[in-house]
This record gives sequence, C-alpha cells and structure tokens, in this order.
Amino acid sequence: MLATPPDFDVLIVGAGISGIGMAAHMGMKAPHHSYCIVERRDNLGGTWDLFRYPGIRSDSDMHTLGFDFEPWRHEKSIADAPAILEYLNRIVDERGIRQHIRFGHKVIRADFHHDDARWHVELEKADGSRTRMTANFLYLGAGYYDYDEPYDPGFDFGEFEGQIVHPQFWPENLDYKGKKVVVIGSGATAVTIVPSMAKDAGHVTMLQRTPTWMFTRPAKDAIANFLRAVLPERLAYRITRFKNIKMQDFSFKLARNKPQKVKDALFKKIEAALGPDYDKDSFTPPYNPWEQRLCLVPDADLFKAMKAGKASVVTGHIARFEKGGVRLTDGRFLAADIVVTATGLKLAVAGKIDVRVDGEPVKFNERFYYKGCMFSNLPNLAVVFGYLNASWTLRADINSDYVCRLLEHMRKTGASIVTPVLTPEEEAKIIEDDVFDFSSGYIQRGKHIMPKNSIAYPWRLNQEYVVDRKRMKEDPLLDGILTFTRPGANATRGVEQLEAAE
Repeated sequence: MLATPPDFDVLIVGAGISGIGMAAHMGMKAPHHSYCIVERRDNLGGTWDLFRYPGIRSDSDMHTLGFDFEPWRHEKSIADAPAILEYLNRIVDERGIRQHIRFGHKVIRADFHHDDARWHVELEKADGSRTRMTANFLYLGAGYYDYDEPYDPGFDFGEFEGQIVHPQFWPENLDYKGKKVVVIGSGATAVTIVPSMAKDAGHVTMLQRTPTWMFTRPAKDAIANFLRAVLPERLAYRITRFKNIKMQDFSFKLARNKPQKVKDALFKKIEAALGPDYDKDSFTPPYNPWEQRLCLVPDADLFKAMKAGKASVVTGHIARFEKGGVRLTDGRFLAADIVVTATGLKLAVAGKIDVRVDGEPVKFNERFYYKGCMFSNLPNLAVVFGYLNASWTLRADINSDYVCRLLEHMRKTGASIVTPVLTPEEEAKIIEDDVFDFSSGYIQRGKHIMPKNSIAYPWRLNQEYVVDRKRMKEDPLLDGILTFTRPGANATRGVEQLEAAE
C-alpha cells in the first residue's frame, strides 16, 4: 500500500467530446474513482470551441456524434457549433462535471513511475507558470491534430495584398460582405465555409487541386423527429442511433465492395441539385468513395449557392499569387479580396505531450495499438482516436466504457498498474497493417508519427464500430495480454499476481 495517494485516480486531458464523455462515464460506471479534467483553453468544447469559421458544423449526424447516454434533442441532426456546445455544456452542468475541470492548464510532460504507480504530470498555466499533478491513470482526449499549427503547404503569397485567413485561426468580425473570396481546398472545412460565406460575399470560389466525393442529405432527420414525437425520448434516440450506425456501416461497405454503384448514387444527387448540365469533372475524384472521407453537403447548400451564382468550384493548380487574386498554371485568373487557406490539418500524437515511462521517452510510432484504446507496454494510459469511417464519439464511448471496466477491476483486486504486454517474441509474429488506408492528405502526411497497427485484434485500431463495441464490452479483461500488477512487480507475471490477490 502506498503511503500517500495520487492527487487524482484519473487525469483526463482535454475538455472536448472525448474528455467530457470519459468524465460522464466515470460518474456512471466508476464512481469510486476521483478525476480531474485539464483543458489548455479557457472554454470547454475542444474542436467546437477552437474553430470559429462561418458555418462550422458537424459532418456526422448528432445521433452518433452525440453520446450513447445523452439524447440529442435538437431538430437538426447536422448541427452547428453553438448547438453542439450547448449540448456539451448541459451535460457538464447536469452531471456535476464542471467543478472537476481546470481551464488554462496545458500538459507539457507526463512521466509514469512504476515505483509509485502514478503519472507525474507537469502543466503550464495561462500565465506561463508551471504546476504539477499526480494521477494513477492518464486518459488522453485531446484529439488528433495540432492545435498550434495547421498544415502549411508553403504558399508564397507574393504580390497579393488582400487578407489571408486560415480556418483554424479565424479572425473575429472578418468583413467579407460583397467581397470576392477564394477558398483553397475541397475538404469538409471548405465545403462548409463556401456556402456560408456566399450568403454575404460578392462571390466565393472553391479552388480545388483534386475533387472530393460529396453527398447530400437533409440537415433534419425526419425519422428521428417523428420518433421523438411519438416515443419516449431515450427510446427514440436509441432507435435513431441504431439506424444511423447501421446505415453508416452499410454505406461504407457498399462503397468498398461496389464503388461504381455508390458513385452513380452520388452523381444522381448532385445532378438533382445542379441540373443535368453540371460539370461532372469537378465532382469526380481520382479515387473511389470512402478511400477518403466523404464530404457532407447538408440540404445541398453548396449546390444551391452555385446554382444561384454566388459560388463556383474551380479545379486547377496555383501558379502564383498576384495583386488582386490567384493565377493558375493554365493561365486562368481568380480575382480575390480574401484568400482562405482551407488546406488541412496537421496530425499530432498524444496532444504533443512529452510522454515518458520511468524517465524514458515514449515513441508512439514504435508501439502497437491495443484494442484501439491503449498501447503496447505502456501502463495506465488510454487514448481516443475516433473512427475514420464513422462518428468520432462512437469510439470515445466504447473506450470510456472499457477504461471504466479496467478501473473497477483494479479497485476490486487491489492492482494499481495495468499494462498491455507485448513481448519481443510475440511482436515478431505480428503482421502489420496500414490503419490509415485512406488517401487523405493530412492522414498521409502524419502516418510516420502514428502508432503501429496489426492485421488482427487486439493489436489494432479497428474500423468496425459494431464489432469493436461488442468486443470491448464482452471480451474478458484477462486475455493473457493485459496484466494487472502493483508497484515493483514484474509486469509479465501480472496475471498470476492478480489471481493471487483475488
């Protein structure tokens, strides 16, 4: 028994969807454990508070981007950031989570000491001073991209004298009324910004190097709203959530198995919005659907802006930036007062925290995922990296639930260290898989820093939620890999020691 307990049983990094979800799950399923959420920003919400660009909204339906334990009550299932923040704030207040959040605390370093079974965490406060905390377990819910730096494609803006804006650092009160805007990019951010700015701008051009597969759907889910009107709220939410999960899974697998059928369906929707004479090449990527994430166009808003003459899509390569606009390599000139560089995100691992074990730096790209939640030979740490083919929160929910199982098991057995042990002999047998079999630029650019992935469970970040949910909930904790020990114990003998403790 250790002489003094840590400051907290669990330290949760990040007060966005992942961190708030973990705190809520602990309140329901691991209530005997203390926790603290540390958030570097002054507000909760993570992504939904950081990004302030026009029209920011979810690109997943809120019946799956919402938590499994808290119904989504808004009429629109494709929600804007204010609605999502309202949802998160309500959860935090109704469940007593806010009192556990420390804002303005950025985690700099976290070092796990086996001799006292705790993380020694160094944090930087808003005023630049440093403070320290200790915790038995570390839960990383800080997301997957760099909050400090977006991806920089290295543009030379040359003679351009207008405003240059990146969506990650959107200036407050940017005046674009009546102005000509060029948005560089064709991903979810660009597809959101263009129709929103087009309402007030003179004209908005989306300049894409490569088209992206786009699909339209109503922002309101008619079935969900009907069910909520005739059934108890939680039952209606569960049914809608189940429906949407199954539809996501079906659509993804159909795209992989019958890509042409999905292409035809997507083209049909675009034609319905733009008319039969639309430029099909501008919406035909050189890859199959779901080789990159599809871009959602709710209520066909982008296509409506195009049809009204307020927006356009141009495919081409930038030759240079000139006074008054952008020159393309084919000679075309796009006039611009404002250029928005929606060029993508920069991936980051573990929130860029200096993670160590007994003083030795952890190299995540040399470790394997364990059940998409923990990492090989890394004790008392879990992370959330959401699905590439479904809503982020689906993984956040099952990982939170799984960690609560671990915490309760440790409490009941007296263990204080849990480690997914991967011996050199077993590692040599693993056949690696490319977890990021998506061709998206930000994923390809960041692959070299990401953890490793096996072709088979459990050393895998899987991409099938229905399978993952069942396994994370039902597979036994004692699988011969996950070991439970106490300070000073040999991790490879953890199972035997745990059984003795029971």
